[in-house]
Amino acid sequence: MDIQGDSAEPWETAAALVRAAQGGDALAMDELLTLVTPYVTWLCRPIAPHDVPDAVQDSLLAVFKGLRTLRDPLAFYGWVRTVTVREAVRVARRTAVEEPADPADLARLGELRPGTDGELPSDVRDVLARLPVQHRAVLVLRELEGLDEAAVAELLGVPTGTVKSRLHRARSSFRKAWSR
Repeated sequence: MDIQGDSAEPWETAAALVRAAQGGDALAMDELLTLVTPYVTWLCRPIAPHDVPDAVQDSLLAVFKGLRTLRDPLAFYGWVRTVTVREAVRVARRTAVEEPADPADLARLGELRPGTDGELPSDVRDVLARLPVQHRAVLVLRELEGLDEAAVAELLGVPTGTVKSRLHRARSSFRKAWSR
């Protein structure tokens, strides 16, 4: 099923595939999962760095199982972000391979953007991997995804004040670990 046209926006293409997949079109479901896999991987990599394949697989499985519950096909990417972050945090907590970040001071994660290939630099990934799961999640959502504190709080299911305090501690830990 080729729904993609040259003039279609990515969310419009995804919405057409969502509608078809919700209607039982297996090829549309396959194409939809293929379309969203790079985004899911990009989100999982900094949150669950020690188990990226498991986090991606669990996220895609949750997308597959829950697609019928999505009411607005144009909201697909936001819904996928929510599902993926929750699954990546769950996988990261399950594996619990975390090292504490160490002291000093330097840059903010928001100033460090992915390279031309869409990947974060390896030194940034290494520093993120040393942070607790909750800190990685808020940093990725706030600094890389550009969500505000209220949206991050809603996505993670915690109060806004919790997000603000985690974000403050996460930024501080990142700076300290970065300068090391």
